[in-house]
Amino acid sequence: MTPRFLSRKWMMMLTAIFCILTFHACQQGTPSHSKARPNILFIMSDDHAYQAISAYSDRLIQTPNIDRIAADGMLFTNACVTNSICAPSRATILTGKHTHIHGKIDNRLPFDTTQVTFPQIFQAAGYETAMFGKLHFGNNPKGVDDFMILPGQGNYLNPKFITPEGDTTILGYMTDVITDLTINWLDQKREGEKPFMMMYLHKAPHRPWWPDPQHFKEFSQKTFPEPATLFDDYENRGTAAKTAEMNLLRHMQYQHDSKIYPETIEEMGGAEPVMEKPMRNGFYGPFGRATDEQRALYTPTLDSINDWFKANWPNLSDEEKIKWKYQRYMQDYLGCIASVDENVGRVLDYLEESGLAENTIVVYTSDQGFYLGEHGWFDKRFIYDESFKTPLIVKWPGMIEAGSRNTEMVQNLDFAPTLLEAAGIDIPEDMQGESLMPLLTSTGAWDRDGVYYHYYEYPAVHQVKRHYGVVTEDYKLVHFYYDVDEWELYDRKSDPQELRNVYHDPAYQEIVQQMQEKLKALRIQYQDSEELDQHFIELTGKSKRSS
Repeated sequence: MTPRFLSRKWMMMLTAIFCILTFHACQQGTPSHSKARPNILFIMSDDHAYQAISAYSDRLIQTPNIDRIAADGMLFTNACVTNSICAPSRATILTGKHTHIHGKIDNRLPFDTTQVTFPQIFQAAGYETAMFGKLHFGNNPKGVDDFMILPGQGNYLNPKFITPEGDTTILGYMTDVITDLTINWLDQKREGEKPFMMMYLHKAPHRPWWPDPQHFKEFSQKTFPEPATLFDDYENRGTAAKTAEMNLLRHMQYQHDSKIYPETIEEMGGAEPVMEKPMRNGFYGPFGRATDEQRALYTPTLDSINDWFKANWPNLSDEEKIKWKYQRYMQDYLGCIASVDENVGRVLDYLEESGLAENTIVVYTSDQGFYLGEHGWFDKRFIYDESFKTPLIVKWPGMIEAGSRNTEMVQNLDFAPTLLEAAGIDIPEDMQGESLMPLLTSTGAWDRDGVYYHYYEYPAVHQVKRHYGVVTEDYKLVHFYYDVDEWELYDRKSDPQELRNVYHDPAYQEIVQQMQEKLKALRIQYQDSEELDQHFIELTGKSKRSS
């Protein structure tokens, strides 16, 4: 055996090993059901209530383009969030972890930047990645090859963007602009040889609800049906519902929300009869960004609203005032959604016209739900359904049955592992969510029977008390803590509006015990505890003192 022969033999062996490893590397990230890895289009709006998507209910608005995703895919009726507030929800979506793990428990405390996000994993697996729109925390999103994100909440008119090259302002209506950027990247900037993972993130319909001029005019002339619980008195509920500051009459602002000029408030006598001091920035903060041309389009509708207000408001009863505020709220909120729906349609049309649709997974969701007058409220935060539940619609041609619906308890915690598995990428062991692929493809079992929720941002705006709980398809158990110690139990099937707390009802004591055991088990499973509750109470106290 000569050295030359050994060299040749080892060269052949190394070549074989290299081929095997190269083949494995190429297959890593490739789903077994497809030769080509799927593209991902992740569409998320902000505070888009499931009640305002006609695929869920056509009571308030028609959303024909979002409905296209449902018609071609699966709609989840029990999708929900782990913490119903913007930045924490987004951090959970990115990491697949509960908020007490990634650190972004509220809109104030920082995100743990050592956490790995799913765009980073996609990027490492050879995907081309991009993010356009609202992230809400940080200014340099990890794992994306290209991005243009709004600073903080962003602005509806002529929005400013953070980019890899620096800040820039783009003239136009924000929902249109974000869509223009998204389509431009898909059409002009991506390489084309790699699969892509695009995050297309709307600010709308987040407060203060400025529709584009056309929809502002159109929707200001519409009248919408009122929710059955608009005049809820919170009987049979606990302290938290009674003390929250989300009431349409008392807490929705005339200038910031209802589009009443500060000059109108001054003319009507300041604090009375409107009960709100003139706050020029509440109105002119958003509207002051408008160009002269944009102002000219908005002003006729604004004048009409203000003329009616001056002529009628002093003579309205409280009930009539709530009704008026509800209509103004719905007109602007739903006007924003109409623009989101039209722009989603533009992107879907591009995918179809470009031939990308057949191998692109499209997800439509929101960072959480929202109250549309139910219980007399606006905003979110509570574990009660309108806030806790979120829209989730997914289509994947050839893999998901068109027009299907699913009632299982799924969460935003599950989005990251789902997308990773769909792309054939290994799911990190420390992700706490579960892949929804068995549900989406009807190919496996699903054994989750309850989800965990924890809200932290108190004392703070809207004064929704800290609470955690467990929710199944049948029941909801909640513990409010910090400055109270109260429990609530709701029968989701017999009391879908959650009007009767049955925690102390003798007929439900066996259910109470079962749900408490389930809650205890979930707290352990997700590594939450009373010690962590106290830690975050102390941490948020320090944060408030230093701010």
